Amino acid sequence: MTDKVRLGIIGLGTQGSMYAKFIADGLVPNMEVAAISDIDPAKAEIAASQYPEASFYENYLELLESGDVDAIVTAVPHYLHPQMGIDALSRGVHALVEKPAGVYTKQVKELNAFAAAHPELSFGIMFNQRNNPLYIRLKEIVDNGEIGSILRSNWIITNWWRPQGYYDQSAWRATWGGEGGGVLVNQAPHQLDLWQWICGVPKSVFSKVAYGFRRNIAVEDEVTALVDFGDGVTGVFVTATHDLVGTDRFEILGDQGKIVVEGSKTATVTRLKKPERELSESMDMADVMKLFMGELNADDLYTTETIEFDSAWGAQHSGVLENFAANILDGTPLLAPGSDGITGVRLANAIHLSSWTGKEVSLDFDEDEFLGELNSRIRAEGKFPERS
Repeated sequence: MTDKVRLGIIGLGTQGSMYAKFIADGLVPNMEVAAISDIDPAKAEIAASQYPEASFYENYLELLESGDVDAIVTAVPHYLHPQMGIDALSRGVHALVEKPAGVYTKQVKELNAFAAAHPELSFGIMFNQRNNPLYIRLKEIVDNGEIGSILRSNWIITNWWRPQGYYDQSAWRATWGGEGGGVLVNQAPHQLDLWQWICGVPKSVFSKVAYGFRRNIAVEDEVTALVDFGDGVTGVFVTATHDLVGTDRFEILGDQGKIVVEGSKTATVTRLKKPERELSESMDMADVMKLFMGELNADDLYTTETIEFDSAWGAQHSGVLENFAANILDGTPLLAPGSDGITGVRLANAIHLSSWTGKEVSLDFDEDEFLGELNSRIRAEGKFPERS
């Protein structure tokens, strides 16, 4: 292998085209576009004009067996990611899968197990928000205990407004059999990942989910989920695709501070000078009266820091690609190991299952029960094959 990884892009749609352009524009210096695969023969002409040095294949298996590539990225519909990842790794080709890692945990576990049996190959996932300097810094603050132990977290992420025409553009979109879900599997996987990456994995979830609430679709366009992390620690996740104004607000309350993120751009970090309970127990009624009168000096209680980072368009995605190539070339640790992809899929599955059954669902849920419920909805659509 040279100093550049030869990448095969499977799927030259919106995402695949974006990755190809990033690489061609030099944003990923240790990678080159070596081959492209797409089932649409019309994409061959596009590939030939824009990436003349890259070979083109209508069948991705031919690309994997061509010897033209060292690695692939799967820019294809969600259901296809696990099998394509396995097909690549089984042929000695490094695999970077798009988010989500799959639609249901059973198929993602198969991919993870296969990848674990081939540790000599790099296996990553395109969680580009893990390359967002703001969230990297917030994870450091939480991991370092700077706001103490987490007591509660909540994320309202409703700035995914999509008009009906978005859903009507193709027959597979917003279907159980074609896409595997709605806002949870299409728009919100990054937040489901970041929430657990920073705050930990919950033990159970109870959800209220609306399907086709404000859009003519079969899948979810409104979600409210209450999760239990254990030891009294809770969290709330709200997302939707019908809020024209939209909100992106992430809060993490600790026993010694708080983080509030607005718009995934600005974070306000408050650090208490003592744990909250110590402050509470140290105050007498005179202090309480000062509190009621607004006379307490905030500087005696906590400090406040505002954190903002400039993040150029494309830097997060191209950074994941560059990091993936570096892992292949010299073993640089992955920003987003592929095995981490299951956490978001598992939480999305549990949210769906809770809404379908009307019960609180453990994150260690019955995968066959979930798959049975999913297949019943695929059957009702009558457009796509059931899953196994």
